[in-house]
Amino acid sequence: MKQIAKISGMAYLMIFISGFYANFAVLESLLDINNPSITTTNFINNHSQFGNGLLGFVIMLFFDALLVWSLFGLTKSISKNISYLASFFRLLHALFFGIALFKLWNIYQLTFNASNSVALQNRVLKLLLDFDTLWTVGLLFFGIHLIVVGYLVIKSHYIPKALGLLLFLAAVGYIIDGMAKLFMPNYFDYKEIFEVIVIMPSIIGEFSFTVWLLIKGFKKQKGLQNAKFV
Repeated sequence: MKQIAKISGMAYLMIFISGFYANFAVLESLLDINNPSITTTNFINNHSQFGNGLLGFVIMLFFDALLVWSLFGLTKSISKNISYLASFFRLLHALFFGIALFKLWNIYQLTFNASNSVALQNRVLKLLLDFDTLWTVGLLFFGIHLIVVGYLVIKSHYIPKALGLLLFLAAVGYIIDGMAKLFMPNYFDYKEIFEVIVIMPSIIGEFSFTVWLLIKGFKKQKGLQNAKFV
């Protein structure tokens, strides 16, 4: 259990690092949602950077899939059936995100040594919208996953119950933002508000859980091995 906590903590940390780099440092810096021409030009002129961001997303997906296994190992003694349910929803999230990445891969291929054109801009915009929709659906499943994990944490006699409550808050943020993005026509008018709703709780909740996992995983004295779960 101590080793599983270490693996889970490191996987979460790698998701934070690779996800921040790929999404915010690379993809967001290349996008201009109001100007498909500039966006397409950015993909063409910064193709290597875009490729690095795509690699960051792949790394993120790998560690996300690893967490399907490690978190199940960490929580199965609390309730095996509910842990299976948590794993199922995280696996759905990873599946949808993996499919979404193929949309970015298509953009990467289309913009390699390409010339900007209206047809290319339309194609790139369509692929970006598909990527965003698929990832959003995946994040809705991820929100449900966090609710189930939060329940397992609260039920546990070893993991601090406060972490379960923080994971619940993070889940609510993902679900509110995802539903708004899918069903609100004027979502982008309130995008900054929804970003606060999803980013702040997720950072506080998931990063707190990550820190706890790392502390328990790297702590020299026996911890998780003697823990009791119900």
